[in-house]
Amino acid sequence: MFGTHTHGGFHDAEVAIFLGKNPWHSHGFDQARRVLKEIANDNQRSLIVIDPRRTETADLADHWLQVRPGTDAFLLAALASILVAENLLNNDWLDSNATGVQETIDVFRSVPIEEYAERSGVALDQLYKVARRIGQAKSVSTYEDLGIEMGPHSTLISYLHRVVSILTGNYGKPGALGPHTSVAPLFNYSTAGREPTDPVTGGKVISGLVPCNEIADGFLSNHPERSRAMIIESGNPVHSLAESDKFRAAMRAAELTVVIDVVHTETTEQADWILPASSQYEKAEATFFGANFPANTFHLRQAILEPLEGTLTEPEIHSRLVQASGVLDEIDFEPLREAAKQGLDVFTEAFMAAAMDNPAISAYGAVVLYETLGKSLPKGKEGAAVLWFSCQMAAQKYPDQIRAAGYEGEGSQLGNALFQAIIDSDDGVIFTRHQYEDAFDFLTTPDQKVNLLIPEMHEQLELLSSAPVKYTSEEYPFVLSAGERRGFSANTIVRDPSWRKKDKEGALRIHPDDASGLGIVDGGRVRITTEGGEAVAVAEVNDSVQPGYVSLPNGYGLSYSPAGGNSEVVGVAPNQLTSTHWRDSIAGTPWHKHVPARLEAVAI
Repeated sequence: MFGTHTHGGFHDAEVAIFLGKNPWHSHGFDQARRVLKEIANDNQRSLIVIDPRRTETADLADHWLQVRPGTDAFLLAALASILVAENLLNNDWLDSNATGVQETIDVFRSVPIEEYAERSGVALDQLYKVARRIGQAKSVSTYEDLGIEMGPHSTLISYLHRVVSILTGNYGKPGALGPHTSVAPLFNYSTAGREPTDPVTGGKVISGLVPCNEIADGFLSNHPERSRAMIIESGNPVHSLAESDKFRAAMRAAELTVVIDVVHTETTEQADWILPASSQYEKAEATFFGANFPANTFHLRQAILEPLEGTLTEPEIHSRLVQASGVLDEIDFEPLREAAKQGLDVFTEAFMAAAMDNPAISAYGAVVLYETLGKSLPKGKEGAAVLWFSCQMAAQKYPDQIRAAGYEGEGSQLGNALFQAIIDSDDGVIFTRHQYEDAFDFLTTPDQKVNLLIPEMHEQLELLSSAPVKYTSEEYPFVLSAGERRGFSANTIVRDPSWRKKDKEGALRIHPDDASGLGIVDGGRVRITTEGGEAVAVAEVNDSVQPGYVSLPNGYGLSYSPAGGNSEVVGVAPNQLTSTHWRDSIAGTPWHKHVPARLEAVAI
């Protein structure tokens, strides 16, 4: 569609739309809570939230569309169809900047608006009001998150809300969708539209990623091309992926499992080898999620503590593993170390010459940089040496925009200037400055226009009319959202439950009507049963969820051993209740947020 990653400009958007996302807790852009309040308090701007639960963000919204769980695709299809029916399109913009427009409009003309509104559970007049607000706005930004990405029709929904943006001309201007630069890109679009498939499971390998719900299936198969070993780094898939017991079995079936992590987790318990890593406070670290446009930022955070005895940084671990394999035995690091001591320009010349002479230096460049340039960097920042190469690539790709951000030089000198600034700054840097009209330069479609004609998505849209509205049954009548962000939920790196001031056990939120019908009381116990398993949770009777819909927080159900004590588990591990077969038919994305479940009160 774009051939590049896009992100909304929420700081400037006249209309901000959040789908299955609660940025009050999950953020997703700078100063999220301040921005949400600004939009909510500005009569000229509108906040639209599409979510089955009345979240903290929904409480601020001008328009809260309380969609029936799992029916977001029907709602968005109807929304786009209203835009088409009422000609709320930016036709002049579309003529110049998009392809496949007429074919896409024709598909939406056949959408039964009233029927789809009814399926979604949202009033028809509310949908029309929201569509008109979008169509009349000067700028619109949309943001999807796990609430829809981990439920029915997730790939189609990702397409549909972008169609709403593009039909109204909301790309490449303040407050709209836009591209962004990256110091180190997280996504690869080189195989877009012709993705390879996993030889064992047949799942699409999108941007180099095997569908997570299929990993265990591959290891547990007898296929001759199945994977035989796992290296798991800073991840806890036994707890975080669907159907935890299946992933445990997959790790046991593997010939070798190695886990690199800063804490002892459910996954390290299953590993053949555990390589303890220094924590984020004991090494230089950075996030690569920066998605601002037209100016983008990068922050290398420095270490503030000495590493614990017996731990190593991940760069040191990987360097030792690679060197132990013998592939770098013929490389003498000393000349490059000496060159690094003389400055970046001297090092650059020496490294480029060495890489030309020895292909292994390029093939294992991250290790070579760590072992040479890294030794000349400030203490604690040795692992940042790999950023030197990233800065050189950025300087080749965005030279004018890096200079516009205040850096000087040509070629490698420009990359060196950016790298030095990143190393020297404690507060982060702006590394590129674009103009909004540059947004179309990022598109990698053949004609550098937005491509609306995605045949698979048009086919899915046409099939939507025969898709079920619900996936529950008489046996499992509730929809469980397994893994909600809350004020006192966290990812599984935070093990000690004593940090939580509220919601200490991670309560199951249930609507008062459902609780009353089942004899469940606030603070009482409730048994949750799914195809994947069962668990007992504390109940929180809460009218923020709609009848038939319940939720558990993420990050609970962790095994924790107080010093000198026995292991204890507080709360429910959500993926003891999920199943790998509930997944998106296209991308294989797990349905963590849409798990059919049965509830019953438990006597205390």
